[in-house]
Amino acid sequence: MAENLFDAFEPVSSKQWKQQIQYELKGADYNETLVWESLEGIKVRPFYHEDESEVKFTVGHNPEAFKIVQNIFVHDVALSNKRALDALSRGAESIRFTIETKEVSIEGLMKELPLENTVYFFYLPFLSIDFVAKINGFAQKNEAKCFILLDPIAQLAKDGNWFENLDQDFENLNAIADKTTLPFININSGIYQNAGANMVQQLAYTLAHVNEYFNRIKNLSQPINIEVSVGTNYFFEIAKLRAMRILFKTLAAEYSSKVDCHVIATPTKRNKTLYDYNVNMLRTTTECMSAILGGADAVANLPYDAIYHKDNEFGDRIARNQLLVLKHESYFDKVDNAADGAYYIESLTEQLAEKALTLFKEIEEKGGFITQLIEGNIQRKISESAAKEQELFDSGKEILLGTNKYPNKNDKMKHDLELFPFVKQNPRKTLIVPIIEKRLAEKLEQERLASE
Repeated sequence: MAENLFDAFEPVSSKQWKQQIQYELKGADYNETLVWESLEGIKVRPFYHEDESEVKFTVGHNPEAFKIVQNIFVHDVALSNKRALDALSRGAESIRFTIETKEVSIEGLMKELPLENTVYFFYLPFLSIDFVAKINGFAQKNEAKCFILLDPIAQLAKDGNWFENLDQDFENLNAIADKTTLPFININSGIYQNAGANMVQQLAYTLAHVNEYFNRIKNLSQPINIEVSVGTNYFFEIAKLRAMRILFKTLAAEYSSKVDCHVIATPTKRNKTLYDYNVNMLRTTTECMSAILGGADAVANLPYDAIYHKDNEFGDRIARNQLLVLKHESYFDKVDNAADGAYYIESLTEQLAEKALTLFKEIEEKGGFITQLIEGNIQRKISESAAKEQELFDSGKEILLGTNKYPNKNDKMKHDLELFPFVKQNPRKTLIVPIIEKRLAEKLEQERLASE
């Protein structure tokens, strides 16, 4: 049994494969018939072979088993603390708190929560040196593992305005860098994916986003957290996460920095649907699989009903159980860098990284990411990419089962909406045009709701 089972077979070269494929096509053109091009301009071949594979990049990341993250919006401290305790007892391994007010008691929020092996994330949609100091003080006193998630650039991109202004926001960040030992920089790159940016744009904008912090924060020595939204293009999304780590390491090396990145992945909202909503569970499952195989450090699943229901125990439990099945029944946590050596994924990783690096250099040559946001070029490019994808959906080439393919005409949703599931219009004065996140199915769903 020591013999390799396949030693009895002669190796087959890529040239031989192509000859056989061409023969089977009976005169049809190989490229027109079998090669397709993605929205990123990547031509995907029908097969990939060892003799055509030349890996130029290595991910070089050996992650620990991915952590299952539970998102909790803090409206009531006592209830949020109770939800966190319950989630951790039911399989969650990490908690991400969203805190919207500076009045929240960190001691009350963290009361009796396990600290030794659990990481806590504090997402703050405001910038307060004093509040960060409170979290840092609690972490030091109790030896807690915490990440503070601050991202003024994402605030500008999504809201159209800084927290205060460019100079003051970065002055506050530099003050925080001097006073905290905790990681505090967050890159909310999910904005770009959810607004319709293609993968090359997502990677380039994320890299340029990171570069602004490297440039503007003097004492940046803590790990940077990157929030990634994962779509349904399975192998491309695996490659996207791998390319992101390569690009981050390349950028950090330019600053002679040993700062590492920590990646939290979440399924995108862009392809989620209001009608036939149970299909969302299938979408989020494959998206979580891509995130894990791509090397995400942590995964926060999106509940199947997140676009139209308020937070609820059932939706959270189902989302958490999807990850528990992947981890404890499918053993997705048992192999480091499972995609290594897969010629197709290696090729995608290389092409995405190269194209993103080229676009990143163009952004830097034109003044950098913030300048390009202020001038509106980033928003325009994302809108153009989103329009292409929307056209594919509207024409039926981009399929969302149960929505633009095999819809259930008897499905009614008008009386089940706890949240407004469409783009909200909020006319106001902003410094820049904000990047608007929008789902592909919104127009079709609005038409169906109006006819119920």
